[in-house]
Amino acid sequence: MVLIVTGTAVRVTGSGLGCPTWPRCTSNSLTNTAELGAHGWIEFGNRLLAVVMEAVGIALFLAVRRHRRDLSRLALIQAAVVPLQAVIGGLLVLSDLNPYVLILHFLTSFPLVFAAAVLLHRLVGTSAPDPLVARLATGVLAAVSAALVLGTLVTGTGPHAGDPKVDRLPFNPRELTQLHADAAYLLLGLVLAVVIASAANRWALLLLGLVLTQGAVGYTQYFNGVPPLLVGIHVALATLVFTTATWLLLLSRSPAQSAPPTPAHAAGTATAR
Repeated sequence: MVLIVTGTAVRVTGSGLGCPTWPRCTSNSLTNTAELGAHGWIEFGNRLLAVVMEAVGIALFLAVRRHRRDLSRLALIQAAVVPLQAVIGGLLVLSDLNPYVLILHFLTSFPLVFAAAVLLHRLVGTSAPDPLVARLATGVLAAVSAALVLGTLVTGTGPHAGDPKVDRLPFNPRELTQLHADAAYLLLGLVLAVVIASAANRWALLLLGLVLTQGAVGYTQYFNGVPPLLVGIHVALATLVFTTATWLLLLSRSPAQSAPPTPAHAAGTATAR
């Protein structure tokens, strides 16, 4: 989630080409140089965060392989998607911030967030199965995803491209903004239905609060010329809405059958016997 927000900071500060090439920062340096200034530090800092995430992802996968092999594939997603996203980020830089590649780079983060939430729920979550809430929560997550995709298209027509010289998407920004707002209203209706169906479950109420706050921020930024700070807040809230909607769905579904924790060495011993 932090990586998503810092990636937005790269875009709204015009630092998308702060490191003008990839995988190096410049043709002669792997890291940021003083000549690149603040834009270089912002872009290179985002790259360093991805490296940290990959290190954590690998450590997570190794730990899960040792203690919960039944969850290995979920852990592997964490270790595998980050390099994929880094490659897409490299293509983004090499294509001079092509807006379609930028959209792909942004949206790739959300399957990673989803898989992390599923893994966390399998490890520490508790479930209160409710088929009606689960169906509504599925609709909520679909509406959130639609709003995210439409939001990236709106951004592609807006002023924050990551660099002033980047071309924008050839769509009508007003029409796209209206579609984005329509998806947000659909989302709000579904969330209200979840609140009612779940008898005001705390996670449903939290999601409702996040969606209302997100709507207020969206309208405020629209009528104030899309200031960079509000864009960052809008993206942070979008990430929280997606994550909370995912968690609510996981809580309302029937708990998945999961094998008991089995360390790798114990499994080997059992096989030997």
